[in-house]
Amino acid sequence: MHISYKIKIRFTLLLIIVSFTTYSQSNIFKVTLDAGHGAHDFGAVYNGHVEKNIALAVVLKVGKILEDTPKMDVIYTRKTDVFIDLVERANIANRADANIFVSIHCNANRNTEGYGTETYVMGMTKVASNLEAAKKENSVITLEKDYKQKYEGFDPNSPETMIGMTLMQEEYLDNSISLASKVEDAFEGLGKKIRGGGVKQAPYMVLHKAYMPRVLIEMGFISNFTEGNILDSEEGQNDIAKAIADAIISYKRDYYGNEETEVIDVLPSQKIIEKPIKDTSSSPSKTKVDFNSSELKKTLKSTDNSSALFKVQLSASVKKVELAPRNFKGLKNISVDYDNKVYKYMYGETFDYDEAKKQLQEAKDKGYNSAFLIAFKNGEKISIEEALKQ
Repeated sequence: MHISYKIKIRFTLLLIIVSFTTYSQSNIFKVTLDAGHGAHDFGAVYNGHVEKNIALAVVLKVGKILEDTPKMDVIYTRKTDVFIDLVERANIANRADANIFVSIHCNANRNTEGYGTETYVMGMTKVASNLEAAKKENSVITLEKDYKQKYEGFDPNSPETMIGMTLMQEEYLDNSISLASKVEDAFEGLGKKIRGGGVKQAPYMVLHKAYMPRVLIEMGFISNFTEGNILDSEEGQNDIAKAIADAIISYKRDYYGNEETEVIDVLPSQKIIEKPIKDTSSSPSKTKVDFNSSELKKTLKSTDNSSALFKVQLSASVKKVELAPRNFKGLKNISVDYDNKVYKYMYGETFDYDEAKKQLQEAKDKGYNSAFLIAFKNGEKISIEEALKQ
């Protein structure tokens, strides 16, 4: 009986330890860092600056910062000067069940005056410069054995051939854009030039095969004399690494909870594109929107069938918050949409784009610095660009 009691005690302790370990592991945020190129694949080379070396140096610095951050686990696709197939880079992240995938590169151009940063998310585009950028990075697969079989006939000289292979991209697109926006905002804080809005879409093979929110960062142009020197300097790499790490930590805090806050500010899922276009349709009377997300969609569908409806997204949270002005810094007319296990809180509604921009400014004046515009048509979310074409 005494022995049986001891066995039960030990078994109970073992269960507690296993449960605690499992719980702790489930709270770990996993980041896969990918240093572009490697070994015989030098990437871009200008004025003695070699992309593969700069990318690796920055990745290791980013990784060190994240490894020193509580509840962060860092997975590297490479930590030395080795060549890793593009599909294997993504598979490393997939096998680790990483929360995000971050591929780090340097840009280059024959026009050595070009400079600034860009962060790409996976997606199809008709923008020639974006396609050209993807074509340049995707060409690496020709260095791999049997690449035609491995990549299902994908032609690296024609990124458009990836169109039939992008069924998974939409699932992670919003989160990817949010992460990319944070990176670009952090770069802007360093005084870096943000090229064309910063966040762009392009069909990168290394992003396509990673099944999680993922971004490809172009830290700057090594072909530019000044920027190349910064990228290849210890101080420049430290600054860039900290900016990227800060963006990742901020993303983790926003999307994976913060014990100290109920409502979590998020950065734009799409940058606002200022255009001299005005929708002259009159603004409808305000409709009270119920808390339930299905009710929100019904309301949106009932308001108008032809024009786009604009709203200001204030924040997102894993927690449900009462739609009272006191919880939103005094703002009224708050609505919410529950999507992908996240509550998205929105302010105002109007068919007039100019009025929507005023409401956005009101939100920012209240302290929602990362608020951004979103648009709906017939109850479905659409891009701002598409809304402006209505």
